[in-house]
Amino acid sequence: MKKFLNEFKAFAMRGNVMDLAVGVIVGGAFSNITNSLINDIIMPIIGIFVGEDTFASLSFNIGPAQIMIGNFIQAVFNFIVLAFVVFCLVKAINSLHRKKEEAPAAPPAPPEPSSEEKLLTEIRDLLKNK
Repeated sequence: MKKFLNEFKAFAMRGNVMDLAVGVIVGGAFSNITNSLINDIIMPIIGIFVGEDTFASLSFNIGPAQIMIGNFIQAVFNFIVLAFVVFCLVKAINSLHRKKEEAPAAPPAPPEPSSEEKLLTEIRDLLKNK
């Protein structure tokens, strides 16, 4: 049992698991922001043209069953907006990373020639002039 707990501890404390946990928490908070964007800004604007604040009220009856097609449409719309916002964020972050990669460091200056190289260069130049 102790070995099992040690393995679990090693698994839980690996960097990837911790990064995933942080991603899930930030993703949940980001979902709230996106839902607010949809419910408080986008849907009221769409409501001006459609006549409803959400698609949730769209439904039809087949016999005694009520088909709530509006809930499905609203969920798909929320997903599309969330996917678009995440795409834009990832694109912006990737462009920042590319800018950092594109700015290479200046190449280092060539090293100062040694005294032997200087002497050989002088000898070569003297022989060339003769």
